[in-house]
Amino acid sequence: MKTIKGPALFLAQFAGDEAPFNSWTDITKWAADCGYVGVQVPSWDGRLFDLDQAAASKDYCDTFTGQAAENGIEVTELSTHLQGQLVAVHPAYDAAFDGFAAPSVQGNPAARQAWAVDQVKKAITASRHMGIGAHATFSGALAWPFVYPWPQRPAGLVEAAFDELAARWRPILDHAEEHGVDICYEIHPGEDLHDGISYEMFLERVDHHPRANMLYDPSHYVLQALDYLDNIDIYKDRIRMFHVKDAELNPTGRQGVYGGFQSWVDRAGRFRSLGDGQVDFKAVFSKMAANDFEGWAVVEWECALKHPEDGAREGAQFVRDHIIRVTDKAFDDFADGGADDAANRKMLGLEG
Repeated sequence: MKTIKGPALFLAQFAGDEAPFNSWTDITKWAADCGYVGVQVPSWDGRLFDLDQAAASKDYCDTFTGQAAENGIEVTELSTHLQGQLVAVHPAYDAAFDGFAAPSVQGNPAARQAWAVDQVKKAITASRHMGIGAHATFSGALAWPFVYPWPQRPAGLVEAAFDELAARWRPILDHAEEHGVDICYEIHPGEDLHDGISYEMFLERVDHHPRANMLYDPSHYVLQALDYLDNIDIYKDRIRMFHVKDAELNPTGRQGVYGGFQSWVDRAGRFRSLGDGQVDFKAVFSKMAANDFEGWAVVEWECALKHPEDGAREGAQFVRDHIIRVTDKAFDDFADGGADDAANRKMLGLEG
């Protein structure tokens, strides 16, 4: 068994133009003040991080991680959620996702995809420079507009989408293998990898690539009415990253999983700050410890109601209270009478 590392905080929801959220030094000081010992870094946010320099220079990475260490913070992982999304975009979403890309490739889907692939590869290289063995991302989506089969999906449509998705990711996965870094896809609605079955469809097409792993976030499973505890046991050998995020699903006679096009606060399913939703985190942390999860417990704050800074401070303590320092002995060791092979055979009536 392993004791999970943490608490850590994903900085994507906190980076901004006002201090202390607009510089690497200040935001790591703030995170430490909140009670965190690690941070997950959004690689696209130039206020905090220069991905091009990080991929090209280990010295830059050493300085970057050193500045955080001075504030008592470890860099847990880099994230390319936004860039990974752009590895595969259905044309229906071109306009919606174009803003994630560099201005030079906006309006040009082919150039945007090539840019996205390069970005993810650079983040993998930068992770290696920092000595980090796991990387967070999204898969992107080609089949998502067809998730509900109405009208009837043409035969082979989904298969063709997953074939193409795998072909786009295979060179990135091979790059990750060369650098000793796991790619951890956040299993998330809006992505083609949105549940266990869709992940398995992808995994089969990349020949069960050793670097094609999972970022586990129970909140996305609550909103799908998926068994988030069973999921841990099923995929324990592929779960290499953990977002600690809460959610609730309160269906009514008027709306359910799909939410009736309502805003987040008015949906039956919505994200909540830690402890305010329905996730049984005692059970989650117990399973993670029992299954030898070696990574970090990373708070991803998203809540339809609570102020983010309150959620962040409460979240650090919440994770600290839930991390299980695993035992190195059995609770009944005091009653150990001692034994050897001969004694065991005698107890079983196999001697004499």
